[in-house]
Amino acid sequence: MGEQKYGDDCSGGLPHAAPLIATQNLVKRFRGRRAVSGVSFAIPRGTVTGLLGANGAGKSTTMRLLAGRLAPDEGQAVIAGHDTIAAPMAARAALGYLPEAPSGFPHLTVREFLTFAAECRGFAGARRQRSIGRAAEVLDLGEALNRTLGTLSKGWRQRAWLAQAILHDPPVLLLDEPADGLDPRQRAQFRQYIRTIAENRAVLMSTHILEEAEAMCDRLIVMVKGRIAADAPLGTFLDAQGRLGSAFARITTEAGAVA
Repeated sequence: MGEQKYGDDCSGGLPHAAPLIATQNLVKRFRGRRAVSGVSFAIPRGTVTGLLGANGAGKSTTMRLLAGRLAPDEGQAVIAGHDTIAAPMAARAALGYLPEAPSGFPHLTVREFLTFAAECRGFAGARRQRSIGRAAEVLDLGEALNRTLGTLSKGWRQRAWLAQAILHDPPVLLLDEPADGLDPRQRAQFRQYIRTIAENRAVLMSTHILEEAEAMCDRLIVMVKGRIAADAPLGTFLDAQGRLGSAFARITTEAGAVA
């Protein structure tokens, strides 16, 4: 069998119509307060879904529940058919995760960082080198491979961390505030990279930047105070000028009033 390419079917044998990301009545409490409250959604392959909301809406907590970094107090999260609690290793193997404001490993070169990430995934020898080379090629990281993470700009560092998320060719990508802190040129580049690797995968991207949701997403899930206030295709939210602002303001105001 030939080597799998980015954009190939990599859903681990799931039926084509089966969602690659699913939650059912997710609840997470911190000190008795519900940060996530009864969140349910399902995301199929081939879509970029935006998890949209103001800071503190519950977006990052939802992403951490899906990534297995937090355990739900109630409900279920499933990645590519694997329950994140009942089968955590299988669920984590099926996803790539870009955390919010990624940092760490400042003294490692990008090549050393990706080598470490590949070895954590169990890759060795030629397979490790192929995975690093493939991710670096897709994200155009060649000129940064021998530079340390601590010396990189925010855009280059985001690119390196996205490379660690895709080097094992996962069917699911979780991107937590991926464009936060990037300048307009870096954002445009990052959008192109995401589009390159999103085909035939399920991508869930949290953001509070409306312009990023407009440019990147096929579908939006709007969260307010830990709950889903709206869930629909992007076009449902756009005004005559193709902007989200008025719909987002209305939804968050109405949902906030009854929360």
